[in-house]
Amino acid sequence: MPNKDAKVYTVSEINRRINDVLTDSFMSVWIEGEISNYKKHPISGHTYLTLKDEKAQLSSVIFKGAGERVKFEIKDGLKVLCFGKIGVYQVQGKYQLYIEKVEPQGYGALQLAFEQLKEKLEKEGLFKEERKKPIPLLPRKIGLVTSSSGAAIKDILNSIDRRFSNVHIILNPVRVQGEGAALEIARAVEEFNRLKGIDVLIIGRGGGSLEDLWAFNEEVVARAIFASEIPVISAVGHQKDYLISDFTADVRAATPTKAAELVIGAKSELSEKLLNYSRRLVTGLRQCLQKLEKDFSSLARSRFFKDPRELVRQKQQQLDGITNYFAKAFLHFIQLKKSDFKAHCAKLDVLSPLAVLGRGYSIVRGRTTDRVIKSVKDVTKGDILETTLSDGKFSSVVEEICDG
Repeated sequence: MPNKDAKVYTVSEINRRINDVLTDSFMSVWIEGEISNYKKHPISGHTYLTLKDEKAQLSSVIFKGAGERVKFEIKDGLKVLCFGKIGVYQVQGKYQLYIEKVEPQGYGALQLAFEQLKEKLEKEGLFKEERKKPIPLLPRKIGLVTSSSGAAIKDILNSIDRRFSNVHIILNPVRVQGEGAALEIARAVEEFNRLKGIDVLIIGRGGGSLEDLWAFNEEVVARAIFASEIPVISAVGHQKDYLISDFTADVRAATPTKAAELVIGAKSELSEKLLNYSRRLVTGLRQCLQKLEKDFSSLARSRFFKDPRELVRQKQQQLDGITNYFAKAFLHFIQLKKSDFKAHCAKLDVLSPLAVLGRGYSIVRGRTTDRVIKSVKDVTKGDILETTLSDGKFSSVVEEICDG
């Protein structure tokens, strides 16, 4: 038993005291380790994981608010730097790291998030060339998704005005950086698609850091571009590297000014092309008329053109010649067939039994059986026989049978 001066703690009290000590000692710490046992609660949205190295492990939790600020995908096996505080989960009496910030080791968080999303969308087919839509040659209505006060809108409007001033431009102003910018950009693309009548969309902004341009790397923007029935040009900053919107869009422009140049050909260039087409058309028509005039003059000098009945008479005479030719050919054909017929008849006569009878032979049949008698064994005394000769028949009775 403890002595009367000893302090006795309840479990809750000792856990609370330990929590105070740990929190005071490790209020702001950076800890490196490898993520394992990563789980996200389906209802609360809090994330539970274990940080480990070769010799030890540390239970950790990322509450929902902090987790929403993490740009990349957290998964098992990822080596990270975690910032937070050490405390005690007093219900279970275990200490853990409460993570407020996560950075991938050896890789920038935004760059890792970019690579992860790029790999995911590429596997889904959002970047395939065969699904990209062509940009119309001379659009009547152009939709702009950008800031109403940025440099991008000024560059686009000035470039379009110089190249083709009478095109219809509709601006859907959005924020192009910061919290919520990606949702505004995606919503603007969807609104233009519902509006109809828009020939092409330009989404973009001026230059900036990767953080400034991050709204165009968000998944919600990529999926809105992919779902757009209107061709989309991505024109973001002056970056050498591509953004997710560049991969997903139908065309990527290096700058907003380049986007304007892509979507609108120079008016002077188009006018020159039309003028050249007009000249070629006039030249072609003139040559066609000259040929027709030449052909008409040739016909006018023709004797058939002077006397059309001559042509009819010529054709009538040709028809008579053709008729005579076919009549003679048909008669010749009939004569050949008659000769063939006679020749076949002569061959049949040679093989005919009647021809044999004409040479003195006869055919003997039994009168009752009508069988041809080929041997004396086929008859008996008293049989009535019928004999056929070349010029008729006669009957006889067998009175005597003699072997040969």
